[in-house]
Amino acid sequence: MRTNEIFLDGFTRVRDGVRQVIEGLSDEDVCFRADEEANTVAWLVWHLTRVQDDHVAELAGRPQTWTAAGWAQRFALPLDVSDTGYGHKPGDVGAVRAGPDQLGRYHDAVFEDTASFLQGIGDADLDRIVDRRWDPPVTMGVRLMSVLEDDFQHLGQAAFVRGLLERQVDGSTSA
Repeated sequence: MRTNEIFLDGFTRVRDGVRQVIEGLSDEDVCFRADEEANTVAWLVWHLTRVQDDHVAELAGRPQTWTAAGWAQRFALPLDVSDTGYGHKPGDVGAVRAGPDQLGRYHDAVFEDTASFLQGIGDADLDRIVDRRWDPPVTMGVRLMSVLEDDFQHLGQAAFVRGLLERQVDGSTSA
């Protein structure tokens, strides 16, 4: 197995997890907040997808799917088009309102662009320095691992929020 195939497997797992988290949820469900400052499934899925889109597009030297494929216009969020959710406050989180179908289609589009990029790189590409602002400088491989880590953390948070929602709806107390 080549290294790029390991990364592709990781991003495939994120895509599959996103599908599981949003499956069967309504537009209202994905915007559920456990309290007024909590993240929503919608924000978490949007954010993890935006970060993946932003970072992989930069590595690939291509425009982000968000803008190039018209997703920014479709979502029509009251945020700057370059916003990925980094540093959002509770009001910003609440502004990310989208249905599960829209979130899933955007994530699928980003996944396809990510997969296409990954299929075209080799191990030597992963050693290329992509960010010299850090010590040590960041390589493509490290950047991809960072994106995967961020995606998995936010996916886990989204699954947790879905679990809270389901518990609230059915009154279940089992783990």
